[in-house]
This record gives sequence, structure tokens and C-alpha cells, in this order.
Amino acid sequence: MNLGTRDSSTNTIRDLSRVLVVGKSPINRVVVSKIVERSGLRPISEPPDIAAKTLRTLVPGAIVLDGGPDNKDCDNLMPGIEMLRRTSGKSLPPVILLSTKNGTPESLGLAKVVDVVVAKPITPERLQPVIDRLINR
Repeated sequence: MNLGTRDSSTNTIRDLSRVLVVGKSPINRVVVSKIVERSGLRPISEPPDIAAKTLRTLVPGAIVLDGGPDNKDCDNLMPGIEMLRRTSGKSLPPVILLSTKNGTPESLGLAKVVDVVVAKPITPERLQPVIDRLINR
């Protein structure tokens, strides 16, 4: 773990072994968390409002966003994630969007914030290889 500062009053911990799993549905968060664990990582499962607070003190190794039925469930997190990625200079942490729509980050207008879009339904066969690839890049 590295300790860094985002501003003069807040210490930010960077923990690459953690994956922030964000979504309104507790069931989807549990499913995604189990897949994250299969990759040997430690999930932090939170609803969007709590996740925004977490990102002020922890920079995880990756973020998985469940967009919900209209891909809007995590919209309030996008500015904070974009700032984190811009600050890192390397588009880190990597971000996965779980979506009901097929497409690319570019086609969904999320290229600055999202690295990969994974279409629902959420399955280990679809999601785990994406997590493994993004964490090991």
C-alpha cells in the first residue's frame, strides 16, 4: 500500500489488491464481489452514495460499476473517477461498466471514465477475464 495525498487535508491510500464494486442492487454487488474474489482480489461492495465517500480516501486497483437498467445508477461517481484517472496520469484505476446495453466506452459516451463495458447478465465467464486483464496490465 502507498500513502499519498490528494490535497493538504486528506490522506489517500492506494491499494491495488482492492476492487471497488459499486451498484444499487445488493444482489449484483454480491455476485460481482464473488467473481472479484476468484481473481485473488479483495472486493469492497458499496452503493453509489457510500462509494463516493470511499473514493476520497482509497484508490482501489480497479472499479466495477453496475450501471443499472439505464446505465445511470453510478453517474454521480463519474466526475470523481475522472479526476482520479486524470491525476494518476495513466488512466488509473481501471473501470469496468456492467451494462444492459452492448457497446464500447466510446459509443456510450464514457471513454474518459470507463475502460471496458461488459454486457449483462453478469457471469464469471464474461467478467473474470476482463478483471484479470485490467489488473495485470
